[in-house]
Amino acid sequence: MLELVNLTLEQGDFRLEADFSLPEGTSAALIGPSGAGKSTLLAGIAGFLPPRRGRVQWRGEDLTRLAPGKRPVAMLFQDGNLFPHLDVSRNVALGISPRGRLSAQDQARVAQALERVGLAGYGARTPAELSGGQQSRAALARILVQDRPLMLLDEPFAALGPALRAEMLRLVAELRAETGATLLMVTHDPRDAERIAEQIVLVAEGRAAPPAPMRALLDDPPPALRAYLGGEGDFD
Repeated sequence: MLELVNLTLEQGDFRLEADFSLPEGTSAALIGPSGAGKSTLLAGIAGFLPPRRGRVQWRGEDLTRLAPGKRPVAMLFQDGNLFPHLDVSRNVALGISPRGRLSAQDQARVAQALERVGLAGYGARTPAELSGGQQSRAALARILVQDRPLMLLDEPFAALGPALRAEMLRLVAELRAETGATLLMVTHDPRDAERIAEQIVLVAEGRAAPPAPMRALLDDPPPALRAYLGGEGDFD
């Protein structure tokens, strides 16, 4: 279980509070207005932003003082974070070893991950030689080889068109189901949330609310979510 215990995160004058738990294996979408703190919350869980107070716990272990690389977390950022001077295989290999020194078994893991995301045979190409969707798949393959139980996605497919974004979300949902990972994904689109998540964490007014069932929350949104959704409240 992921537990955020009286967690307070601060960046300049901005303050975000969270106090909730998320059962292991759950997929949750973080939804809320721009600037509400969705990415800030992921940064706090991943260890990139030390909390002002409170704790981040996983399976009962306190992660709060652990460096990002020591946490059971794999994070996919908005830009995919591929290195242009490295080919696809070496970019994916960074998920196993930052120095890129791989055993034969590790190399096989990279090849298997590329095949799983539909990039078999693309390992020798550079990111510039890939389409936007293929770059997203390469970044996802790097997440896959890390084999971490917590997956954090910060709108990694926002730059893709609707059809391609839906395809990538289906792939993420398949990978999450296969690995049993716990997923938290930032999105601005409730339709994307419905494609991948069981729960919604509403982030608004300086607070990340406890997870609530997706359908129930969209059918009867609280005032903060209703204001965010505007006229988009019906997703049947």
